[in-house]
Amino acid sequence: MSSMLTVDDLRVSFPTRTGLIEAVRGVSFTLGRERLGIVGESGSGKSQTGRAIMGLTPAHAKITASKLNFDGIDLLSATVKVRRSLRGSRIAMILQDPKYSLNPVMSIGRQIVETLRTHENVSKREARDRAIAMLEAVQIRDAGRVFDLHPHEVSGGMGQRAMIAMMLIAGPELLVADEPTSALDVTVQLEVLGILDKLVSERGMGLIFISHDLRLVSSFCDRVIVMYAGRIVEELAASDLGNAKHPYTQGLLNCMPTLGTDRHPLPVLDRQPEWAL
Repeated sequence: MSSMLTVDDLRVSFPTRTGLIEAVRGVSFTLGRERLGIVGESGSGKSQTGRAIMGLTPAHAKITASKLNFDGIDLLSATVKVRRSLRGSRIAMILQDPKYSLNPVMSIGRQIVETLRTHENVSKREARDRAIAMLEAVQIRDAGRVFDLHPHEVSGGMGQRAMIAMMLIAGPELLVADEPTSALDVTVQLEVLGILDKLVSERGMGLIFISHDLRLVSSFCDRVIVMYAGRIVEELAASDLGNAKHPYTQGLLNCMPTLGTDRHPLPVLDRQPEWAL
């Protein structure tokens, strides 16, 4: 499988008054036209890895890598213009919380149309029709009405689906999905995963799926990367997640509740200092 994305020794750090905080420390992986899951606790560096790929890291952060390459383009040396042309069209990211990611003073439909017309030469009418069709594709009922609503007028789950529609409207080749189904109920969650799965299988899209849900990742993704304290501690096939070797991954799996068993209280991770080295 050819790689569309190569990440080699990626490091992201933030200067603070108390010293340098290393959020991502030497992360390396490749991505083809597949579903790659990245799992780990909050603060493990999952989202910062995705943001570095997208070029959405705050300006005061320091980003280095031996290689950060998308389809032959060096993302570290790419100009702002090149980054903007890629972002939203060829590379897109579903952010975790729609309350802070959608523009509160623009209607949902206008935001989706803006994304499409920025990257494709289409009429306002065609853009509106395609936006409504995409809202329907992510299981939003009465999409024509929702098109004219503002973010504060919809639920968190509907806002999440609207954001997913906005990121998919231009047909990206690489999608970074940061907890894309966290605000959705189980039924809609499965429908959205079906949409993402179809894009990977039919369009050949590459997907980085960032999640806390190990069961979801094991059933949906092809490969899984496990991160701890900014590093990758284990990489394995998603189907083999239950046979993980690293004690951190085993601990995460052991902390999950199991139907039909009485496990109260659930076990707590026994963290070892060497995991962070």
